Order: sequence, then C-alpha cells, then structure tokens
Amino acid sequence: MPFSLQVKLLRVLEEGTLRPVGSDREVPVDVRIVASTQHDLVELVRERQFREDLYFRLNVAQVNLPPLRDRLDDIATLARHFMGVLSAKLGVEPLGLDSRAVARLQEHPWRGNVRELKNFVERSLMLGALATDQLMASEPDAPRPVAEYPLDWTLEEVKEHHMARVLKALGGNKSAAARRLGVSRKTLERRMQLGPGNAESA
Repeated sequence: MPFSLQVKLLRVLEEGTLRPVGSDREVPVDVRIVASTQHDLVELVRERQFREDLYFRLNVAQVNLPPLRDRLDDIATLARHFMGVLSAKLGVEPLGLDSRAVARLQEHPWRGNVRELKNFVERSLMLGALATDQLMASEPDAPRPVAEYPLDWTLEEVKEHHMARVLKALGGNKSAAARRLGVSRKTLERRMQLGPGNAESA
C-alpha cells in the first residue's frame, strides 16, 4: 500500500470521515476493517515502508493463520465445501472424495494454500475426475529425504523409526500421522510409548 494511501486510511480510521472524489464535503463513515497480509508488517515498519501508527491502529486483534500444509484436517473439509459450491456453479455433479483421495491431497504441500486447493477442485470438476495425478506431477522435482538407520535394525525397528519421522514431520499431529501411515491412532500411540527397543512386542 503506497504511503499516500496509508495516510488516507489512517485518517478515515481515526476521524471516521472521508471525502468522496469530486466532493468538497466530508462524509461520516462507520466501518470495521478486516485486513490480511502475507508480509511481515513489523519488519516493514522497521524499514519505514509501512506507517507505525497505521500498524497499531489496525492491529487490534490479530489472527495468525498457518499454511494449509500445516492444517491437514482442514483439507477434506475445504475440498468438499468447494466441491459443493463449484459443482452448483458449473452445473455438474460433485465428485466423491474417499479416504484414499484425501490422503493424497494431504501429501501435497499446497504452496498456493486454499486458493490452490480451490483451483484443483474446479479443474477436477471440469475434467470429470479428481486430477490428483496432475496435482502431484505439477510439483517441481526435488530430492526426497532418504531414511537413514543402521543396517542391523529389525524390520519392526525400521517401522518404529519411520512412524516417529512421520509424526515429527506433521508437527506431532497423531491423527494425521496415523492416517498417513495407514494405522489406527491407538496403534501409533502404543508404538511411540514402547519405543524402538520394544517395537517387536507391539
């Protein structure tokens, strides 16, 4: 937002009036501002690219929304919502989202967040099938991390190690990790409590 516009917005917020284009009179306004940004406003204030007084005026209540890849449980809910809204708009039947399809969606990093998910659903409706293959294929090639473990480990110890890595990668979300691993949450919790040394008895 240009500095000149920041000044005008701050005046509207503080005085509750504005002057329409072409008018010579101030008009009272009663509005509530809901603002969003992907930028670090504190840093922009330090760099004098954003007015400090406007920042404090806007920052009454702040909600930090994590990226979609960190909210795996929201993916199915949002996808089904978009499916209902967009299928009605396009005049086509909604597509089903089974557990396997949801699991594949949860594996995608969603760098474009909710907007990317919405576009995926719309593209799928236009194609008449879930475009999960295209979704995965659109990802840039990147080396995948290789699990490292001693060669003398048993298969059960390898499984235990892999479960722990998946759980850590998903920020400790046991429900999401269990779905990704294809096991029940109780099984995951039991193995995590036993630890690698006792994995064979699980």
